[in-house]
Amino acid sequence: MKRLLPILFLLLPAAVVARAGEPAKPGSAEAAHDFLQRLCDDIGPRVTGSAANAAALDRLEVELRAMGHSPTRDPFAMPGWRRGDDRVELVAPFPRRLRVAALGYSQAHPAFEAEVVTIGNGRPEDYPAGDLRGRIGLLGHGSPLQASEYLAAAAARGLKGLLFVNREGGGQLLARTASFSGQPAPLPVYSVAQEEGLWIARLIAGGTAVRVRMETRSECVPVETANLHLVIQGSVPPRLIVGAHIDSWDLGQGAMDNGIGVAQLHALASALRGARPHHTVELIWFNGEEQGLHGSRHAAARLGGTPVVAMLNLDMVGVPVAVNALGDDSLVPALERWRAAAGGPRRLPKGVENINWVGSDHTPYQLAGVRALTLNGPIPRESVRYYHDFADTIDKVTPELIRDSSNVVVDLVRALAADTSLQAWRREPVATRELFTKFDLQRRMTAMGLWPPPGK
Repeated sequence: MKRLLPILFLLLPAAVVARAGEPAKPGSAEAAHDFLQRLCDDIGPRVTGSAANAAALDRLEVELRAMGHSPTRDPFAMPGWRRGDDRVELVAPFPRRLRVAALGYSQAHPAFEAEVVTIGNGRPEDYPAGDLRGRIGLLGHGSPLQASEYLAAAAARGLKGLLFVNREGGGQLLARTASFSGQPAPLPVYSVAQEEGLWIARLIAGGTAVRVRMETRSECVPVETANLHLVIQGSVPPRLIVGAHIDSWDLGQGAMDNGIGVAQLHALASALRGARPHHTVELIWFNGEEQGLHGSRHAAARLGGTPVVAMLNLDMVGVPVAVNALGDDSLVPALERWRAAAGGPRRLPKGVENINWVGSDHTPYQLAGVRALTLNGPIPRESVRYYHDFADTIDKVTPELIRDSSNVVVDLVRALAADTSLQAWRREPVATRELFTKFDLQRRMTAMGLWPPPGK
């Protein structure tokens, strides 16, 4: 190994080489990147309920206490999932092990062999005619359906398993949940490499019978975990909540999803040391986001009468080009004031957006009537295509990305926390419904088990 060290040293990125001999200045965004690198390289993927996830929480808490903060944990139980030694093998027309990854909450079952049929995008009109019972469906990568929708349709037709063609080429696999509720999936479903999925589809289209052997050893298990909270006491009780999820999938390191947000909150915690903002600021590192927003659902359910100004969600936010009020018109004036004071279009070239979307940790807060916002921060295509897979690693997240994005996050939080015109406010249930129906999100939320919202 010693002979290889000079060569390896030359292959390392310059920023990594520099940090090897020059520790980052404590409290800087560079220190946040260093923390993220240690989290990714030393601990690895952070699936909720795993030993690595617990170790990540421990490491983060040590970091925050070293800054002089007093973080607290909010424990909760959730349905967890543990990946096993799953196998999907081509049996005919010849033997070959396929490159696959089971989707979360696929449950263990005895091995079985079955013929594969193509089901297009999984809509009723895409299924072939005839008796499909006992078959395995090949689902196209362009399916517009949520997992619960295509799984219910497949189960209703008697399919025994699903292969979901990956949306990215190059042997990529997309880890994701098959059950937003945390209930075991009604049948096993796997992400299969795009090249192998398209190959199988061509064989079937050409009249060749394709059979596979599927054996799922992954299992659904209840887990105990926690969110990590840090409160910066302000002059008044109403809170500005800033959250990012610390959990990840298990195929890579979770550097992009959502190591970026973890590092941004780390940099924010450092920047707020000794601060006395007008509004109280609460930072939350959520767990269980990837399996179904379990940590943010838990936290939002425990708000009670706590006055909240707004919730800012940081989930895979690269260098921001816009701030998004997520459909809440009442937040736009405050965001426009901040943008104008922060340097105008040179700082955020796309300005203030107001488009609601669902599927991350802001959604449970919106359902609780809390105003939410996020930042539009694209991650370069050559990196983001690898998220949720083996190549979601720290080398995809540069120190410059953490520095430039954290600078915007810190500036925005300081401005909102100082804005005395912002008042704690909750929407009435009817207004919450309108927030989602306005953007035609109710079908997707129904499939996720989040619709209709509570209340009348």
